[in-house]
Amino acid sequence: MNLKNILKYLISLAIAGGLLYFTFQQSHLDAGDLWQKIQAADYRWVLLSAVLTIVAHWSRAERWRTLLEPVVPQRPTSLEATVSVLTGYLANMALPRAGEVARCGTLYRLSGRSGAPVPVNVSFGTVVAERLFDLLMLILLLGATFVLEFDRLSQFFMEFLGGKLPKGSSGSNLLILGAAVVLGLGVLVWFLFNRYREALGKHPLYQKVSGFLKGLLDGLLSVRKLRRPGTFIFHTVLIWTMYYLMSYTLFFALPSTENLGALAGLTILVVGTLGMAAPTPGGIGSFHLLVGQVALLYNLTAQDGQILATFIHGVSSIMIIILGILALLVVLLRRNKTTTLPDVLDDPKAIKLEQ
Repeated sequence: MNLKNILKYLISLAIAGGLLYFTFQQSHLDAGDLWQKIQAADYRWVLLSAVLTIVAHWSRAERWRTLLEPVVPQRPTSLEATVSVLTGYLANMALPRAGEVARCGTLYRLSGRSGAPVPVNVSFGTVVAERLFDLLMLILLLGATFVLEFDRLSQFFMEFLGGKLPKGSSGSNLLILGAAVVLGLGVLVWFLFNRYREALGKHPLYQKVSGFLKGLLDGLLSVRKLRRPGTFIFHTVLIWTMYYLMSYTLFFALPSTENLGALAGLTILVVGTLGMAAPTPGGIGSFHLLVGQVALLYNLTAQDGQILATFIHGVSSIMIIILGILALLVVLLRRNKTTTLPDVLDDPKAIKLEQ
């Protein structure tokens, strides 16, 4: 790791620590109270959440195998793909954005034992395509959450930005007004685009943006080229269903959150996913801040909201660590003498991706 990467890691670690300190100070949550509430949790629900976590990771590995099927001569086994996925999650806990390279490097090593190794650049391309579909699912869930919980979310964002809802207005009225504004802006943008399309086409920024959007569209449409597109779509839905249930079942483990509804689970899933996407190790700090704040919308106290955020993140992190360590043990037990880790790291394509 060079100096630039070390500085990036230290900065992300500092951001995580700062956000975590801020959230605990803001909620006035005492470490002793937090530990007491966690100890009193019903761990039968934690066990169920752990099982759902395993299903989610297995399903992600199966979806990845479906993506790899048309581009490699020999599809990796379910064990090889699952171990690689778990190794990637463990790497992300230590270094943000390192999981993709670790996952592809692990698959290169494991697949080389049973046949032709899956090239790192090929598997990395499928991971990028996979992320596009996850982004699409997140956008769909975000849209559904705003529609179903618009009153709560509009209040949250207005207060978060330091404003208040106009007197006599409701979230539904704001939704209609917002939709009208977006529609009007869309018509205006479409008119201007058609009028100045030729001039825009010569601008470097337009060319970059249009090329990027075209690449996204091509990636999303690539599912039609799969040998089993139905399997891919099934696992995409299964993965996000498991993600939802993994956190929702933990509501029932704490007395203060056992009466939260299904919509609260959807809101926390979406907001928590945004928090996990922040450039901090394992989403530490950002997840706690966002989930702790949005929990206030469901009449939880600041302390109970932060306990819930810490509990969900803690269970998820512990599962990733345990499963990741088991995955590393499998890698060591299945060590291939002809395809070692230094070989992967010396691969110019792997090094290029890592940078």
